[in-house]
Amino acid sequence: MTDKLSDTARKTTIEPLFDTGWSMVDGRDAITKTFQFANFVEAFGFMTRTALWAEKWDHHPEWSNVYKTVEVTLTTHDAGGLSALDAKLARKMDKLADAD
Repeated sequence: MTDKLSDTARKTTIEPLFDTGWSMVDGRDAITKTFQFANFVEAFGFMTRTALWAEKWDHHPEWSNVYKTVEVTLTTHDAGGLSALDAKLARKMDKLADAD
């Protein structure tokens, strides 16, 4: 089981993500971001590349896709909130989105 982040760990792992467009979800211990791509193929490619990492790390996002937009929410359900896995996957998603 993965542990929920402490207040100190949040400052070093979650807060820097706010500079790249992530934000806290109202009423949940979760972060969210909307990714925009040029078209559906790029959005779907991003989701596919992300899915490979999510499966490898056994940490899966809550997400939806409409045409060129991918909305993502990250939280660790078995920890009851944000964990280091959420920060790790968020950073990976930012890198994968920049590759498009």
